[in-house]
Amino acid sequence: MSGHVSPKGVYYAIFGALMVLTVITVYVATVNLGRFNFPVALGIAITKATLVILFFMHAKYTSRLTKLFVGTAFFFLAVLLGLSLTDYLSRGLKTYPGGAAGSGYGVRMPRPPADLTRETEEEGTERTEH
Repeated sequence: MSGHVSPKGVYYAIFGALMVLTVITVYVATVNLGRFNFPVALGIAITKATLVILFFMHAKYTSRLTKLFVGTAFFFLAVLLGLSLTDYLSRGLKTYPGGAAGSGYGVRMPRPPADLTRETEEEGTERTEH
């Protein structure tokens, strides 16, 4: 197989960068960043994945067509994560007056007592007779 062969120093540098990013990931997991925990962890993971794809999978030195396929894969991965995230973030929202109680996310309203139901029905018939 003929192709671009990187010097061993590049592989050692990338490996070192991946190890440093792993240590940073472990450290960030122990620190409370509030709502930024997930974005920071995702940013580090994307950086590590990019290094692996570019250097260890040799995507950096391939043809434009291969780079197009790698970019397309990332695009569809972003679409998949985006759609999944919209579903996750919309759970528990009240979409109608009773909430999503039928799905188990809201609180069900108790039924009115039977006596109260009869009284309202009788009042309704009285109003139509007048």
